[in-house]
Amino acid sequence: LQENYYNLCMEKSQKINSFILHILQEVDEEIEKGSEGITLNIAGNSCLLPEERVTGEDFWILFRILKKNPHINGLDVRYNLLSDVGAYYAARLLQKQHKLTYLNLMFNDIGPEGGELIAKALHKNTTLKYLRMTGNKIENKGGMFFAAMLQINSSLEKLDLGDCDLEESTVHLGHMLKENHCLVELHLCKHNIKNCGMKQLCDALYLNRSLRYLDVSCNRITHDGMMCLADVLKSNTTLEVLDLSFNRIENAGAKYLSETLASHNRSLRALSVVSNNIEGEGLVALSQSMKTNPTFSNVYIWGNKFDEATCMAYSDLIQMGRLKPDNTDVEPFVVDGNVYLAEVYNGLKKHYYWRPTYGEACTNSPNAGFTLVPVG
Repeated sequence: LQENYYNLCMEKSQKINSFILHILQEVDEEIEKGSEGITLNIAGNSCLLPEERVTGEDFWILFRILKKNPHINGLDVRYNLLSDVGAYYAARLLQKQHKLTYLNLMFNDIGPEGGELIAKALHKNTTLKYLRMTGNKIENKGGMFFAAMLQINSSLEKLDLGDCDLEESTVHLGHMLKENHCLVELHLCKHNIKNCGMKQLCDALYLNRSLRYLDVSCNRITHDGMMCLADVLKSNTTLEVLDLSFNRIENAGAKYLSETLASHNRSLRALSVVSNNIEGEGLVALSQSMKTNPTFSNVYIWGNKFDEATCMAYSDLIQMGRLKPDNTDVEPFVVDGNVYLAEVYNGLKKHYYWRPTYGEACTNSPNAGFTLVPVG
């Protein structure tokens, strides 16, 4: 790969990117050891190497050397400068490379036209399992093409369209969820979803039997949206992970959910209600649902309004072993005989935008959502 890259750059008078050259050398060594299913990691936010960001023109050369390589099944080019030029070659790669199962394009300045090219390339692709488009401003125009693609594509299991400047995209995504029977994980954070949009998603979830992880964090959903969601969860038996962080469901919304989890739903395993303006009454209600629901194992509540009853309730759950310390983002401590809760670095997707420099990038407790619903 390294030699092919160097020769092709010379042939096409393209500037050699030293970062790409270094990574390809490492991959060549892995291939020589007999490794299969290699993910090529050319992330632009690595602080360990003084890299040059990958541009659309660099990606053209990468496309040429990867399109028939049988050893590469994953490509991570997050935080680079691909733009719509790189998106064109990413789309070509999806058409030509039949081993690729993972493609991470997050934060690459890809716009609506680039989004359209990638979505259309997935109409006939039957191998890609996991696509991250996070942070590329494909807007509603690009989002429409993804919604249309998902009514046709039968292989993509995990799609992240978070922070893509889509506004109230739920009408089209709702239609998609009614038709699509293979998507397992869907991220819709920062879509400006309000209660009417949440209702449209809920209407689709009555009919969908494949989605296991739904992320609607950082939206504008209140307790009215939770009334619809709680009703869906009474009959939906596939949804296992639900991320409602950074909305505003308050006490009423937390109580709707806790009533359903206590008496009806036995499939949801993890719930995040971080920073939702919930007070003691709602938080205690959620803790009570854990006592009667044996499936409900992970709950994340930091950023809400803790009172003494909340601190006691979650302390008791942890002390009795019902809530494992790795499965929540709070930890009890005692001062002068009073119980308080401290924040712990656990959650559904703590390493969503970045990965740690040292240690495992996807340890279980900070990234429980990915552990509970493995994909591809």
